[in-house]
This record gives sequence, structure tokens and C-alpha cells, in this order.
Amino acid sequence: MHKVRGSESYRPVPGLALTDMTHRITLLGKPGCHLCDDAREIIARVAGELGVPWEERDITRSPEDQEKYWEMIPVTLIDGVQHDFWRVDESRLRAALAT
Repeated sequence: MHKVRGSESYRPVPGLALTDMTHRITLLGKPGCHLCDDAREIIARVAGELGVPWEERDITRSPEDQEKYWEMIPVTLIDGVQHDFWRVDESRLRAALAT
């Protein structure tokens, strides 16, 4: 596995540009959330088509997540940065993953 530039053990990987690094999507939601179900469907489809890893995090398991995101779920993070909330716009998600 290659390291991110700036880490002590960074070594360039031949043939791999920094722009080739894979993004990671995180869906923040909670059980019983119909908007989360819709978001999951879109994220799974886009991530599958583009080969982007994704994960889902239940905000009810973290008091900090509940406090921060309760009124915004579902929330989509790309590389740990908030991208969308309430709804996932498929075109916007694809565009963000293309950069």
C-alpha cells in the first residue's frame, strides 16, 4: 500500500499519480431513516460503478455524531469531508469523485 505524500514513509509508487488515489465515501445515517435508504442505494450504485470504497456509520452509536448530524442525516462524507446532507445528488457525487 502506498503512503500519502507528507507522511514520513512516503514513497512514490511507479505509474501511480496522486490523482489516481481512490476516494472513500462514508454515509452517516440511522436505522429506520427512509432518506438514508435512498442515499445508500445511490452511493452503492455509484461506488460500485466507479470502484470507490464506501462505508456506513450509524450515528446512534456515537453521542458526538448524534449531536452533530441528527438533523442532517443522511450525511455523505468524501474523504472525511462533508459533501451532502438530507439527499444525495448522484451527478454531484460522481463529479466530486472524478477529481
